[in-house]
Amino acid sequence: MVKAIRVPVPDRVSAVRWYVLASVVIVLDQISKQVVLASVQFGETIYVAPFWNWVLTFNRGAAFSFLASEDGWQRWFFTVLALGVSGWIVFMLRSHAGQKLLSLALALIMGGALGNVIDRIRFGAVVDFVQWHVAGFYWPAFNIADSAITIGAVLMVWDQFFGAGSFKSGRVIESPVASRSRGTGKDRTLSRP
Repeated sequence: MVKAIRVPVPDRVSAVRWYVLASVVIVLDQISKQVVLASVQFGETIYVAPFWNWVLTFNRGAAFSFLASEDGWQRWFFTVLALGVSGWIVFMLRSHAGQKLLSLALALIMGGALGNVIDRIRFGAVVDFVQWHVAGFYWPAFNIADSAITIGAVLMVWDQFFGAGSFKSGRVIESPVASRSRGTGKDRTLSRP
């Protein structure tokens, strides 16, 4: 008796939709930053709502200004890191494109990472402009790319705990023997006795 095992089947065609989503994140991020750069002065605070301001800041570090005070090496470190992560995500999207929640998470992370890479290359820092605050506590300024990365990370964790997950969602495919016996002639399975 041949026992079928679950294996992810690469679906390169459907991966394109996730690349398009990542591109949309990049475009929205860059457009929003251009609008802010054209309309908000550095250090200026524009009231939006009781908990929300527009500000213009440049973050030379990572999240929460991590390593922002360093002498410049972090610009290229975070650029190379984001490009490496994006390369890994391209591979993951090609091999797991059918896992919708995971692919959505990865596309958001890649779009956000590349949006911030563009800033690092253009300005030497990431443009941040959304500032939320409650009862005198001010959350560090962020942007659309940061939001996409955060939402993507939350969705990825959700997928691993409650969703299809990387091991549970591989499609079960018939063994080559069973496939041939039905006359399909397609070898699409890894199987073990």
